[in-house]
Formats: sequence, structure tokens, C-alpha cells
Amino acid sequence: MNLLQLLLRTSWVSVTSAIIAALISGVSSTGLIALINLSLNNSKLPITSLAWAFAACCLLLLISTAASLIAIAYLSQQVIFKLWIDLNRRILASPLRRIEEIGSPRLLATLTEDIEAISQAAIAISNISVNVAAIVACLIYLCWLSIPVFLSMLACLLLGIFSYQLIATSGNNALKLAREQQDKLFHHFQTTTQGIKELKLHQQRREEFFLKDLQTTATSFKKYRFHGMTIFAIAGSWGLVLFFIPLGFIVFGLPQITTISTSVLSGYALTILFIILPLRNILDSLPQLITANISLAKVESLGLSLAAETNQPNLNSPIQPSVSWKRLELIGVTHAYRGEKDNTFILGAINLNFYPGEIVFIVGGNGSGKSTLVKLITGLYIPETGEIKFDNVAITEHQREWYRQQFSVVFSDFYLFENLLGLDSINLDTTTQEYLIKLQLDHKVEVKDGMLSTTALSQGQRKRLALLTAYLENRPIYIFDEWASDQDPVFKEIFYTQLLPELREKGKTVIVVSHDDRYFHLADRVIKLDYGQVQHDN
Repeated sequence: MNLLQLLLRTSWVSVTSAIIAALISGVSSTGLIALINLSLNNSKLPITSLAWAFAACCLLLLISTAASLIAIAYLSQQVIFKLWIDLNRRILASPLRRIEEIGSPRLLATLTEDIEAISQAAIAISNISVNVAAIVACLIYLCWLSIPVFLSMLACLLLGIFSYQLIATSGNNALKLAREQQDKLFHHFQTTTQGIKELKLHQQRREEFFLKDLQTTATSFKKYRFHGMTIFAIAGSWGLVLFFIPLGFIVFGLPQITTISTSVLSGYALTILFIILPLRNILDSLPQLITANISLAKVESLGLSLAAETNQPNLNSPIQPSVSWKRLELIGVTHAYRGEKDNTFILGAINLNFYPGEIVFIVGGNGSGKSTLVKLITGLYIPETGEIKFDNVAITEHQREWYRQQFSVVFSDFYLFENLLGLDSINLDTTTQEYLIKLQLDHKVEVKDGMLSTTALSQGQRKRLALLTAYLENRPIYIFDEWASDQDPVFKEIFYTQLLPELREKGKTVIVVSHDDRYFHLADRVIKLDYGQVQHDN
């Protein structure tokens, strides 16, 4: 789908209205040229009538041009808004595994650069529509002046369009390659921002990353982008020259072959010279349109790949966690990571049960599958084989969104929201303040109208804020993935000996991923994983 098709699909009525206004604008422009030509060729019409007609055409040109530009500009912003909303909705509704496979650099490039390119081109379309209408109206006027002369000029134009397409194809391919490099650039930008500490502490790594990765990719992007823009600059210049070639033929060559009136010659000269400006505007905007179509293809491919696996039908339906439950079962559950060179890690088959009011530790070495198991338990990953049952109800696509609402989780790579979103308690600020005191953060953070005063804290303190959010969610099952790893010894002791037992006493199930073996005795059960397999559960 190209950009024009997208605009038509959004609102064909608006596009049609804009085109009609643009055509009126084009006719008005041509009318002005015709009036000037009549005046220059000693028309028998009164000069006063010509002046009033000229003023009327100017007013009509003003109104119709503005109407066309405003209509297309408004429609283009509707399209951009829809793309942003739909794409974000699909991201939120897609399986976590699929989002991880796409990667945040590609997602960010699409949400920022691609949408921005489409936005800029959509605005350019409003100008192009007016310019195209002006050119079409001028061509009709030239045909009315003299059909034979028009046909000879049209032959030159068709040859020019064909040659322009041949040249522009190479530029189009170069811009596509530049867009591919842009995804890689976003990945390197992410490395720059997220790996800044490691890069600063290792000069050789920093230099190799900068020179071999970032600068090499940026150079490739610059090369392809410059090549594409150069090709379009040559094609655009060639397109302008092609309008002067028939003008030279009409003015200097055609009178030598046949008799042609002065009024026709002057009409053609004035009109072709007038066409040069809208033609230049169109040719200058073509690279924007090409880039936008490439970006739109990126957006569509991403949107379709996300839509193919969407599993969350409605983001607006509030879902409440289960008040009481008896058992959570994982029956023969497996999940596989497929890496490069047939390097596959398989978790499972996993057979586990969890019950209300118990503390369960999940332990094991690095890479044993603990975090993957947590994502399976919470419904973020979908089992490849086996099933998950909650109170003897098998979790399928229809129940998965409801099932996820049973968990409050603090992941090892957690994200901390400054707003306490989705928490509608009447006494939210009061309750939050009580938890801030409990978590020894009241001297660092304040809360007002559900907004935390700051999240710029140490990693250990940020994890306490994440724990605060989990407390406020008040769901039946709590999962903490390496939560205590960033806590000082004093608060680590508080977490294991006070906070976890308090949650158990409230009837909550607490699942803790941990390496702190000195606290394993506090658990009701310890599940040990070794390379994707449960070694023991006791």
C-alpha cells in the first residue's frame, strides 16, 4: 500500500474534497495565465472586465488552494494518529516472545523515524495535489490553444517521464538500503545509551564499538542516503530541462516548419514557464514520497507481523483478579529458545503445583531457565506443549488475559512507572505513603495525586518502589525475580524474614527467584532447576 491508498482508506470523502478544491485551484491558475495572454495579445475585451476577472481568479485561487491544503493536512494528521495508536495497541496486544524477537531498536525506529517520515510526506501531498492540479489545468489550456503543438510537446513529456523513472529507480533502491541501515543505527544508539558506563570504563571496547559498529553503520547509511538523494537530484534536474526542450522547439523550431500564431506561441511560452514552479515543487517532494512509502512498508510489515499473533482482544475491558483460588498447575509445559546455528535451549517438560499461602523459592544456576519459567507461570510466554490450569480451568487464548491479572511481579529487568497507573483506590496517596514508610523510602520519595515525586534513586531503592507498586496491586500471587540482589544486608534481611512472611499470612502465594541460600530454610518449598529441568521440588 502506498501513502495515497492509505489516505483514501482513511477517508475517501476528504481526499475527494481536497482533489476537487485542488482542481479548482489549478483552473484558477490557468485562468490567470489565459487572462494575461489575452491582455498581452490586444484582446478586444475591455481592460476593466479583464481586471475584474483577474481579481476573481485570484480570490478563487486563494480560497481553493487553502481549502485543499487544509483538508489534506487534517487528513494526514488523522492518518498519523491512527498509525501511532494502532501500532502501539498491537505492540501491547502481541505475545512477549514476538516483541523480544522483533527487538526494541526496530520498534523504536518504526514508531519514531518511520511515522515521522510518513507525517512529513503526508503534508507534502497537500502541496503536490495543488501543484498537480495546476499542471493538469495548464496542459488542458495548452491543448485548447493548439492540439498539434500540444501533441508534439506531449511526446517529449512522455519520453521525459519514462527516462525519469529509469533514473529514479536506482535512487529508490538506495533509499531502501539506507532504511535498512537505520534499524542497525538504532541498535547502536541503544548500545550507546544503555552501555555508557561499560564503554567509558574500557577504552579499547569504546573505540572498537565507535569505529567498527557505530561509525561503519552510520557511514553506510550516509552513503546510501546520499546516493539516493543524488540520483533524485539528477532526475529532478532532468525533469525540469525536459520542459524547456519542448519550449525551445515550439519557439525556435516549430515556426520554421509551419505557421503558428503569435498568441499561441506566447500562450505556450507563458504557460510552460508558469508550470516550471509547480513541477519543481513536485520533483523536490518525490524523495519524501519515496521515503514515506518505504517507511509505510516497514510499518505495515511490523503491524501485520504483530497482528498475526495478537492475543489481547480488548485493552479497555477492566479485569479483576480472582478473590479466592485453590491451585495453579503446570502440566508438561515446555518452551524452547532457538538461537543461531541450531543452538536450542528447551525448558521442560515442567510439572509443578502452587497453592495459596505458601512461599516457594525457585533456584538454580545462571541459564537454568528460572526467568523463562516465571514468564511461563505468569502467562507472558505461551507453552509450546503442555498446559497451565488455574483451579482446574485450562488457560487458553480466551482466559490468558484474565489469568495474567492474578500476578504482581517485579522482574529482574523491571520498569518503574512514575504514575501509579491502574490503581483506583480512594485512599491511594495515604496507602502509598504507608508503604513508603514501611519500605524506608519516605525520606526520599513523596506521593501526590498518584504521582511519585522521583524515581531517580539507587537500583535497590528503585526495586523497593517496584515492590510498593506490587503491594498496591494486591493480587493473589506475588513473584520476585532476583529482587533482593540489589538490597543492602539490612533490608535484605527485612525482605526475607518480615515482608515475605507477611504476604503469606495474608493468604498470598509468594514465588521468589533467588540465589540467597542462607534464606532457603524460610521457604515452604524450594524448586531447583538445572538446564531447563526440575531437579527437585520439596
